[in-house]
Amino acid sequence: MRHDPMMAILANLLERVDGLAEERGHLSVSRLRDEVDQVRHLSRAYHIDSVESLACTLESALSLQGMGPVVLSYLDLIRDAIAAEMPRADVIPLAIATKPTPCARISASF
Repeated sequence: MRHDPMMAILANLLERVDGLAEERGHLSVSRLRDEVDQVRHLSRAYHIDSVESLACTLESALSLQGMGPVVLSYLDLIRDAIAAEMPRADVIPLAIATKPTPCARISASF
């Protein structure tokens, strides 16, 4: 199996963004700014312009407004931009397990 370095970078960015979304209520504004700055730096280094632009805008919003409801919206937008950079994989449909329906009991009357 060939290792694709860009996929590793995109996966790392996704992990960072998802981690920020999960910890949003527990992070200080300065820590959140630092984490978003890391996302921006990685995006710039690997020429992922859409992610870099959104991270930069989120940094500006954090500087002006602190942590408000806009943070999760930007994190969602950044996540979507990262996902858009990932190549599409062939989707293999999986059989979905369904709950068996109860069978009618057969009663024998003699």
